[in-house]
Amino acid sequence: MALARWDPFQELLPLRQAMNELLEQSLVRPDRLRSLAGSMAALPLDVYAEDDHYVIEAALPGLAPESVSVTVLGPQVTISGEYPAPDAKRNYLFRERPVGRFERTITLPTELDADGAQAHYEHGLLRLRVPKAAAARPRRITVTTSK
Repeated sequence: MALARWDPFQELLPLRQAMNELLEQSLVRPDRLRSLAGSMAALPLDVYAEDDHYVIEAALPGLAPESVSVTVLGPQVTISGEYPAPDAKRNYLFRERPVGRFERTITLPTELDADGAQAHYEHGLLRLRVPKAAAARPRRITVTTSK
């Protein structure tokens, strides 16, 4: 009788194959996934901090600037709007561009100064510069000595 060496990874292959088959047979189609993801699919963002403000860049191709709304409240920025409905007479082979209303709210780590916010829209890219509230900015404290 020969001893067989046990390989723990040998048992993982059938699990991987089972998962691949499950994903291939999934009933969730990309267009349904987009509607389930909602605003995530309709509004990709980049957010970063720069000195005493935050910068939010949102890709909104094909939208007019007047069809986009931006609000700032406390530490939150909300971007909303509506993509126009496609021409009903078209016979699409496939459609990937979003349609309808979208809204995306981002909560930033500090309170924001809504009065100082600036928005610029060019070539389908919305760029927001939102300053941190004065209370959230670092302050230099003068150190004194007693004489």
